Amino acid sequence: MLKRFIDCSLHDCEAMSKAELLTSIALSEGRVLACETIGAVQPMLGNITNAEFAAGMGADLLILNMFDVNEPQVIGLPKVAKSETIRELKRLTGRVIGVNLEPADPGFSADSDDETWSLTNGRQATLQNAKAVYAMGADMIVLTGNPGIGVQNRAIIESLKAISAELGDKMILTAGKMHASGLLKEAGQNLITREDIKAFVDAGADIILMPAPGTVPGITMEYIRELVAYAHSLGALTLTTIGTSQEGADRETIRQIALMCKMAGTDMHHLGDAGYIGMALPENITAYSVAIKGVRHTYRRMVRSINR
Repeated sequence: MLKRFIDCSLHDCEAMSKAELLTSIALSEGRVLACETIGAVQPMLGNITNAEFAAGMGADLLILNMFDVNEPQVIGLPKVAKSETIRELKRLTGRVIGVNLEPADPGFSADSDDETWSLTNGRQATLQNAKAVYAMGADMIVLTGNPGIGVQNRAIIESLKAISAELGDKMILTAGKMHASGLLKEAGQNLITREDIKAFVDAGADIILMPAPGTVPGITMEYIRELVAYAHSLGALTLTTIGTSQEGADRETIRQIALMCKMAGTDMHHLGDAGYIGMALPENITAYSVAIKGVRHTYRRMVRSINR
């Protein structure tokens, strides 16, 4: 019998096919927490990666943001070959790992003097980069955009089509936007619509990413609940996201957002990487996890040996 994702070790997950992994997530009934981390910034604990810290606080799944496939960097990771970066991180954390890739709009120019956040070739949502991520051992690709990058839904669709044609039977493909990504015409409820969801699914998306209620102006629990139900009707799962630095808010706010996401019917929950910078506040990871699945499952995830 297939185990629920919240009961799985990494070894359980690695024995599953892509379809089984998606079913395992669905069987968890809205209790899977994904945490986004940045490996290219100084870790909060010095020589321990932010990914390890997030895993230790209760994250069920990890997503690497600003991960450049040409120059992979996770500060705090033991020295390994570049091609082994993700596999080593999986070994240390015992978690399924996804990677953000960004479908860039070539005509968009970000208004920023900080080159740290500039989109590099190795972060773009190209088929070549997707193949590289797969070869490194990632389980999921997330097609989305960081602030100011200018990622449009139409660009996500085109990237999805190309990547799905080559890797759709091998990797989980997640698509959507957490915020406007610098484009006011795709802000608020224009971030994601039923039409976008249908286009994403038709292009090969397995999981539809959408902002959590209360994180983007105009995004209510009722609006997201309707979109979640529609995505489910098309056979897709959903991931509600906090990508607006509220992963650094007080714990009561985090609990409120968590429960609204649960009421909206989402399959997976996401905490972004901007508590300070690099990961959500550690106490918020645990608070969110407890809100959606209680202390028993939260502590089980925190203390389960990676050797199981």
